[in-house]
Amino acid sequence: MTKTSELKYWVSFSRIPGIGRVKFSQLKEYFGNLEYAWKASQGELKQAGLDLKTAQAIVTLRSRISPDAEMEKLERFQVKVLPYDVPAYPQRLKEIYDYPPVLYVRGELLPEDECCLTVVGTRRASVYGRQVTEEIVADLARNGVTIISGLARGIDSIAHRVALEARGRTIAIFACGLDIVYPAENAKLAREIIEHGALVSEYPLGTKPKADNFPRRNRIMSGLSLGVLVIEAGESSGALITISHALEQNREVFAVPGSILSPNSRGTNRLIQEGAKLVMSCADILQELNLSVVAQQLEMKELVSVNETESRLLKELTTEPIHIDEVCRRSGLPMATVSSTLAIMEIKGMVKQVGGMNYVLARK
Repeated sequence: MTKTSELKYWVSFSRIPGIGRVKFSQLKEYFGNLEYAWKASQGELKQAGLDLKTAQAIVTLRSRISPDAEMEKLERFQVKVLPYDVPAYPQRLKEIYDYPPVLYVRGELLPEDECCLTVVGTRRASVYGRQVTEEIVADLARNGVTIISGLARGIDSIAHRVALEARGRTIAIFACGLDIVYPAENAKLAREIIEHGALVSEYPLGTKPKADNFPRRNRIMSGLSLGVLVIEAGESSGALITISHALEQNREVFAVPGSILSPNSRGTNRLIQEGAKLVMSCADILQELNLSVVAQQLEMKELVSVNETESRLLKELTTEPIHIDEVCRRSGLPMATVSSTLAIMEIKGMVKQVGGMNYVLARK
């Protein structure tokens, strides 16, 4: 197991291109301690099994890298380092072929995070996609399932936010260093995730979010998880890359069906055709993964008392968005009464506003 004094060399080697799981293992096995490997000659590095190009890269680049300075920077950003040989490294992730030799973590990875699901989807979420994400992810979070996603716009961000609002845990996997939030608009969300979960990356601080990093990042998202849920994805969606990794890693694949007329649902509908588990509610996932359902959470709506006005409005609402003006027309109630009652019903969790003063039932 890695000693604390050796961590800085794990970090330093992770800054050298081409040093992945296999080469880390070769260095560790040959030298026993990465400090010796860091100070080794080019010839010794080749004897350890490294190719000439990689050995030359180490000798050339290590003069520009200060192991002590790397650790100081990590401490400044409150980032922890997890080499693959320490107990805190997620065991499920080590099951995949190309697991990251080093993980960087801001926040905390807890034992209960072993019960986790990755949620991915389009960056251009529709009202339907947002509504489905809010309902299913909230129920998962309330049932103790940690939500993993990639902090991207759209479904990813919605999933993180909903998990936090449900007082659950969530983990964001970065395709860059943890000192860079991408997209920048999610900086506040990232700070909230640190308080109730973790930000995780295989990339050292300062690494920019290059296009090539995102597909590789997705293997970590699926590798950490019991399964992957796709909510809205076009035929060429990046979310389908995560599914490819999940299938290679023998993880469960779940998909929410959508309209055959919606480009956003072509990818998810195709996955269902090819054998993905069709998901209509949180219970479908919990049952497939053999996780216990907390009945009180799934039946919250039935436990909330409903008065006469609320009951009248409930008759006019469905899971399809309806504008408040139409609710007034159908119910025959004054706008002031409908507006105030819907606001109270939203607080109770009976209805949801899905934008533009359109309302839906929170649950069938």
